Amino acid sequence: MDRRDFIKLTAITGTSATLASCGNPEHQLIRFVPDEDLVPGVAEWKPSVCPVCAAGCGLNVRVMEADVETTRAGQVGVVKMGVAKKLEGLATDPISKGGLCARGQASIQITYHPDRLTHPMKRTGARGAGAFTQISWDEAIVQLTGQLDGLAAAKDQKSLAFLTRPHRGRRTALAAELLTGFGAPAPITYEFFADDVLRRANGISFGHQQLPTIDLARSRFAISFGADFLGTWNSPVAQNTAYGAMRQGRPGMRGALVQVESRMSLTGGNADEFVPVKPGTEGVLALGLAQVMLANKLRPADAGRAGAAIDGWSAGLPDYTPAKVEQVTGVAAKKIERLARTLVEQQPAVAFIGGAPLAHTNGLFHALAVNALNALLGNVGQPGGIYFTPAGLKSEVSSLKSQELASAKVLLLDGANPVFDAPKAWKVREALAAIPFIASFSSFIDDTSNLADLILPDHSFLESWVDSAPESGSIEAVTMAAGPAMKPLYQTRATADVLIEVASKLKSPVALPWKTAEEVAKSTAPSAAQPPAPSPKSPSRFVPPVFDGDASQYPFHFLPYATLQFGDGSSAHLPWLQEMPDPLTSAMWSSWVEVNPQTAQRLQLAQGDLVDITSSQGTLRAPVMIFPGLAPDVLAMPVGQGHETFTRYASNRGVNPIAILAPATESETGALAWAATRVKIARVGESDGRLIMFAGEMREHPHEGETR
Repeated sequence: MDRRDFIKLTAITGTSATLASCGNPEHQLIRFVPDEDLVPGVAEWKPSVCPVCAAGCGLNVRVMEADVETTRAGQVGVVKMGVAKKLEGLATDPISKGGLCARGQASIQITYHPDRLTHPMKRTGARGAGAFTQISWDEAIVQLTGQLDGLAAAKDQKSLAFLTRPHRGRRTALAAELLTGFGAPAPITYEFFADDVLRRANGISFGHQQLPTIDLARSRFAISFGADFLGTWNSPVAQNTAYGAMRQGRPGMRGALVQVESRMSLTGGNADEFVPVKPGTEGVLALGLAQVMLANKLRPADAGRAGAAIDGWSAGLPDYTPAKVEQVTGVAAKKIERLARTLVEQQPAVAFIGGAPLAHTNGLFHALAVNALNALLGNVGQPGGIYFTPAGLKSEVSSLKSQELASAKVLLLDGANPVFDAPKAWKVREALAAIPFIASFSSFIDDTSNLADLILPDHSFLESWVDSAPESGSIEAVTMAAGPAMKPLYQTRATADVLIEVASKLKSPVALPWKTAEEVAKSTAPSAAQPPAPSPKSPSRFVPPVFDGDASQYPFHFLPYATLQFGDGSSAHLPWLQEMPDPLTSAMWSSWVEVNPQTAQRLQLAQGDLVDITSSQGTLRAPVMIFPGLAPDVLAMPVGQGHETFTRYASNRGVNPIAILAPATESETGALAWAATRVKIARVGESDGRLIMFAGEMREHPHEGETR
């Protein structure tokens, strides 16, 4: 079938009907007997789990009867079946509590997308050319098992690599079990906006290598260091609900929020006070607040292991007096004094960190500093402070580093798209081109799966068994498993079922504890013991961040940031999100470069002017967005656009700021320091319509719909 197999909610009646396109009959459609009991016009609600980020929000799926075009025994026809019509948050879910973000609402389009893969595909042309042909599942399974059998016959099992996005469910556990049984290395995870630095810091400071749950609902005062917790960081739906309770949930008491960052995020726009800070100095400010408390005996000095991780803590932090901190951060000494005293007076108070501060070469220091501030406030594990969700499911994985795929001979891809969201200097495309065989489980041809030899498309999440064990967002442990909300529309298969079948059909089968994807989702994982807490090489002290690019040649800090619509770009193929205006700029369907008004005036730049942004790694061209919530020496760009291949809605749209990032890393963890690149800017022309704004031209194409 072609794209006409996309679900059609048509008014077909009788035992047969004709489906017309542009007024011309194309198919004689037979009405098949439905194989499920349906009540016309009556909705059924089924649980599921949102797939768009790791927060693991529970969903309520509205399912109703519809006519769906399908093929049975080679005949095209229609059948009545229950299909998902609307997604809502699940009220009984401890994470979502009935809420759902824009990306979650739009995720229904994954199932009904016109460019979704409907059958297994085999590459027939050159790699990257996008030439694939449809094959059967039997042929696809034979090809994949043959490749793995070839590695086993050569006693080269360690040349199998499995690259995936981080999953907070049992899917990664299944992959890890298969790889262990086969004799291959653990799965490799990759996500551009990863939080590995914060996990390491929390392990050092508190013994929990995981993201925190912020008890905003019971806080009176919160200070966030770069964490866009109302937009894209950690568990946004849970955090929005808690923030609402903090602001309005207690009669007579309204909590306050201070946001520390160099580019105003959605969270910064909602804060009571916005504190701009020099990039890479956020931890210095945190210790400046702590120093005021220690020097004035506002809090007991004992901060336990979190304090011991900071150089100079026992001596009262003499290097972080307000005057010294002002020189480093640009934040006035009087403001530091005031904020420190407010943190003590407005108890319970909490501090947390995320986003760009952790993406500098000294990111671990900043996280450890904020952790020590929390320990000084005495809020760890206390109402209004930070908690760590009891340990849930954990699987042995490793994080993708530069050149890590160089030794692979067979690569399995599960959701990761590093050709798009890894720096070009990592040469991921070149590494993949050298791998003899690549199989992908993607539902779409994206920048990375376009290089695959074999694509075995997964069910959508609405057609699958799904499960989740969220890392944060709830003080209590949360696990959830749910069956398919609807039957599959196409000839796709659950990736878990494919992996189980492949394991059983190898010449030396791998014994797995599950027989079906349902068993995987419903299985109870053993309690995961926390790994030994890591230790810093020495007590952490401030070392100025290192930026790629000489300041005299590249005078601006470059800040790529996650968007409410696309996150790291993985949802850019959904048209509802392309059409959604950015909440701070109203831009849509496009890319832009944010420039401070003073900087724009000095450089004679106007809104929409085309500019070249150049780093040591390359140049990209985009229109100017005059944005007052930005430091004068910072240029910012949203991440998400610039895909070479990612369906009709995202391919060749806008530019990808990740492409010009330097391969700098955080000094202790090796994590990508995506905020450590400097750039220069040059005007190349006037506006040419690339900047599309809801507040201005609302149509993607200026002459769309006009009659000539």
